[in-house]
Amino acid sequence: MLREINADALDAEIGRYPWRNVIPHATKLIASSPFGLRSDNAPSFFVNVDRSSQFYGCWSDKGAVDPEWQSGGPIRLYAFLRNITYEEAREILYEVPGADTRPELRIRIRAKGPPSQRKPIDITPYIAQEVPYLTRRGIAPVIQRLYRCGFDAQKNAVVMPWAGPRGDILNAKWRATWGKAFWYAKGGAPVKNMIYGIDVAYRRNIKRAVIGEAEICAMTAASAGTFGLAVGGSEFTDAKAELLRRSPIEELLIAGDNDAAGEKLRWEIERKMSGYVRLKIVRVPDGAKDLNAAGIAATREACEAAERVYAVGVRLNVR
Repeated sequence: MLREINADALDAEIGRYPWRNVIPHATKLIASSPFGLRSDNAPSFFVNVDRSSQFYGCWSDKGAVDPEWQSGGPIRLYAFLRNITYEEAREILYEVPGADTRPELRIRIRAKGPPSQRKPIDITPYIAQEVPYLTRRGIAPVIQRLYRCGFDAQKNAVVMPWAGPRGDILNAKWRATWGKAFWYAKGGAPVKNMIYGIDVAYRRNIKRAVIGEAEICAMTAASAGTFGLAVGGSEFTDAKAELLRRSPIEELLIAGDNDAAGEKLRWEIERKMSGYVRLKIVRVPDGAKDLNAAGIAATREACEAAERVYAVGVRLNVR
């Protein structure tokens, strides 16, 4: 028997994504490829949005550059739309609110010895002194090395490692240079519990940082003179908040994207971090989606002009 997926969650993310060249259809969303070349203006992508169909959430993309992104199911699409791992997407989509489930008796047998540790992700084959794609996006080579960026020539994708506070690489994100497609390392830790760049903050005892959505925005801020962090999407979980509370950071500049999701992120960070650090709001210039789109000079100016958030709170920080 096929498991029911959370259609409300999938439909919500499909509805929020900024599709291009949408063609109206009763049972499909037809638009330009999200995985193809950025210059592609032909509606070559479609996803089945008919909940009564057994193919609901399945998609096909004739404009995809990589054959692996020419078709897929709802979990992979949801992971792309939410900027999360495949495993996290599967967990969310199969949690159906109000579903009729029978009670289960679970017996957990603990193995002898210490708990197993997640094996670090090896990105050694991809490490590079400079990734030209990132350089063209305004990221200084020295900043690329600071964040330990690499390049996968076979997949034509930038490799950006996600590390824990101690520096162990627990996951890595491959970001295609030919489009918006991305994927995470197989078996990597859930990014919902991590912050991009937090290892550098701990290692270098950084006191002031910008936090935004995407890895490239974090590196843009760093290239502009203020160390950057990224949450990897628009959700600021309790686990991410705790990582920051235990970090050496004392002043946090919030730089969400220029959209509704970015505003939601700003509110969540402000709510969860108020009383723990000094908070400031970075206003991304009008007409730019995020810091990287704004450019290095504009990012530097925006950080210098960040507005203080005043709140009454007490910081209790256990290190």
